[in-house]
Amino acid sequence: MDSIQQSIYNILNKYDDSCREGLINTPKRVAKMYDELLQSTEPDITVFDSNGYDQLIVDIGIKYYSLCEHHIIPFFGDVSIGYLPREHIIGLSKLSRIVQHFSRRLNTQEYFTQNIADYLQHKLHPLGLGVVTTGRHLCKEMRGAKSNGIMVTSAMRGMFLTNHQIKNEFLSLIHNG
Repeated sequence: MDSIQQSIYNILNKYDDSCREGLINTPKRVAKMYDELLQSTEPDITVFDSNGYDQLIVDIGIKYYSLCEHHIIPFFGDVSIGYLPREHIIGLSKLSRIVQHFSRRLNTQEYFTQNIADYLQHKLHPLGLGVVTTGRHLCKEMRGAKSNGIMVTSAMRGMFLTNHQIKNEFLSLIHNG
């Protein structure tokens, strides 16, 4: 039994009978689940010449699931990404893969949003970039405040910070899209 399985076994013994039928293989299943949820390799990113395309590109509502770094309880929601290309555009499926990559670690929603924006800024060097993330946090809903609600975080780069017309167009597209 590895250390994660032993730790889960100890938790089970504190709150239940770890030898009962439904719990016998739980330590193994939980260790496998954490491997699935917390291990990720950087996606292979494909970029293409923009061929002069100079308007906003927006992907709305990319689903994600992550774990809160404070309580190791899930939070989940949607990510919307928009960018104003300089020389390159990215393969559309790659945006979802980047979101998945950064969701597979212990996170706060703020770090998660910022990490996606920083990564895309580094890979694409766009004129402007915006990432808006919404999230439901089970650490807030299940424990503590026991209150629901949606948290929204954003990370803006380049012209999304300096040009209010571009930023407003992006926000309008994601809210009306």
